[in-house]
Amino acid sequence: MRAFPLRLSYAHKHTLSVSNQSSSVFKMRALQLLVLVLSGLVGAQQQALMDYLERRLLAIEDRISLWHEETSRYASELREFKQQMVAQLEGLDKSKEALRSELDTVGTRVDRVEREMDYLETQNGAQPCVDVDDKLVEQQVTVVKERNKAKYAKLTDCSDMISTIKAMKILKRMGGPKGMWTKDMGSATGKVYILNGTEDNTVYEFGTVREFTSSQGTFAATSVQLPSAWRGMGHAIYNNHLYYLKQGEEMKLIKFDLQKNIVVDSAVFPAKNQLPVYGLNSETFIDLAVDEEGLWAIYATQENERHISLAKIDPKTLDIEQMWDTPCVRENAEAAFVICGTIYVVYNSKLPSRSRIQCVFDVSDMVTNDDAPHVYFPKRYGTHASLKYSPVEQLLYAWDDGYQILYKLQMKKKLDV
Repeated sequence: MRAFPLRLSYAHKHTLSVSNQSSSVFKMRALQLLVLVLSGLVGAQQQALMDYLERRLLAIEDRISLWHEETSRYASELREFKQQMVAQLEGLDKSKEALRSELDTVGTRVDRVEREMDYLETQNGAQPCVDVDDKLVEQQVTVVKERNKAKYAKLTDCSDMISTIKAMKILKRMGGPKGMWTKDMGSATGKVYILNGTEDNTVYEFGTVREFTSSQGTFAATSVQLPSAWRGMGHAIYNNHLYYLKQGEEMKLIKFDLQKNIVVDSAVFPAKNQLPVYGLNSETFIDLAVDEEGLWAIYATQENERHISLAKIDPKTLDIEQMWDTPCVRENAEAAFVICGTIYVVYNSKLPSRSRIQCVFDVSDMVTNDDAPHVYFPKRYGTHASLKYSPVEQLLYAWDDGYQILYKLQMKKKLDV
């Protein structure tokens, strides 16, 4: 009875041993199967990645190939464009040379025509620009104003009149298109004065013409500050005094002492409803002029709106001594000046051309328009902004588009009529 349990115990142990071995084999096989499954999965992912990378590389290669083709095409088109441009530039160079040759030929022909016109003008001349209408003739023949009845009493025995422009000299360019430059027309001090613009209050004074021409701008000049701004370009310097029209609605003349830098006198110009005296320079309402006889005022009014008027001024008191209505029209007039009591009106056109003297008026009745010189100014840049006569030097000081110009005049004697 005791041996039976021992046999059961042995059989039980044998059964447990066999069971343990089977479990181990199963685990080993399961592990191997898991390894195989995992290996398969990793291999599949690697293959997919390799396929993706291969596809991307092929796409990049295609794009690089397309870029090379487009680059080659662009380079070819650029070479063709360059060749076309070179051919066109060569054609333009040839056309430029041909055009330059034609322009040189035209310039030569224009110069020849101008010389021929100058010759014809000196031989025949243009008719004076005088508007002789019935009303003016009637006034001249019948009734003249009381202020014109008195015969002008000359202060000197001056009897010169212009014959021609002998020479022109361009000194320099300084300032704007409009202004005035001059010397003291009553003395031989040699000083040069610059009044730039149509409204300002600074006068630039140079010691000599050489100092003016050699200076850079106004650095070498002495600045003179006026107490008020001027108006227009009709100023005059006479016996160390500056005479100018004050800026403002009132036509007030100012006499300024250039040595003491003070205003010594002023007076309202006794003319009503004044107009710009020159059709081509609308900024100038009174143009003051100096000649051998003294100080003059060139002006225009609505009463005689189509024509220019002239007045003799006492330089000491600014009183008006005598006044005249001239036959010279304002239209297309650019400037005027007085020589020996004769006013010379210079005309041009709205599109600048050759300036010319086409109307004169002599207060002593020694010169008429029939005796007027047909004087043409040399070819320049534009129109004169101002013309100032120097009785000491017999020169015209001109301002033309910012250029300071000197005209040398050739004179002859007036003819009695």
